[in-house]
Amino acid sequence: MKKVLLTAALIIFASTGVSAQEPEVEKLTKNTELLRQLYSEGLIARIEVDKAEQELIAAKARIEQERVAAELKQKAEKAAKVKTFVKPTLMPLSKTATVLRSTAGNWSIAGLSSVQQFFSKTFGKPLPTSTIGQSATHNRMGWDHRHAVDVGVHPDSAEGRALIGYLQSQNIPFLAFRGAVPGVSTGPHIHIGTPSQRLQSS
Repeated sequence: MKKVLLTAALIIFASTGVSAQEPEVEKLTKNTELLRQLYSEGLIARIEVDKAEQELIAAKARIEQERVAAELKQKAEKAAKVKTFVKPTLMPLSKTATVLRSTAGNWSIAGLSSVQQFFSKTFGKPLPTSTIGQSATHNRMGWDHRHAVDVGVHPDSAEGRALIGYLQSQNIPFLAFRGAVPGVSTGPHIHIGTPSQRLQSS
């Protein structure tokens, strides 16, 4: 009976070993588990199990190397894509000013979707908006922010520079804050839209 089981197991081992339909690690995992079972039943030597386990470890290492290489390639491609958006600028940007300002063009919150699509396509994640329209913070500071959007990125970051380049190319007005401005900005961000006006007191 044991000889029949061993013969059948070795046939399975051979067929799974040459199958091109299953991932390599999955095949080696099944083979290793099978050999462990055979070893526990005294049908094969321990060296066979050790060899299979070593092959499985090596296969996992190769797949991990491929995964890391693929991630690095993807990051490089994404960086190259971002670079193409950063290059063209329609106005000179100060390297020292706390606030960068462009008031040319028109804007409404209805056009936010195009900005979101650009950012998502470029960076593979949603546009990190911190405020869309009016907020309690803007009420407290006394600014009419109903027609503007705040994006939580630093103007000098890759994301910030790409976003500014896009806004310039689309003639969308913006204010880019490199830091906090008392009574105006609580920290680094990009304000999309024309500058906010003071709220009318009742």
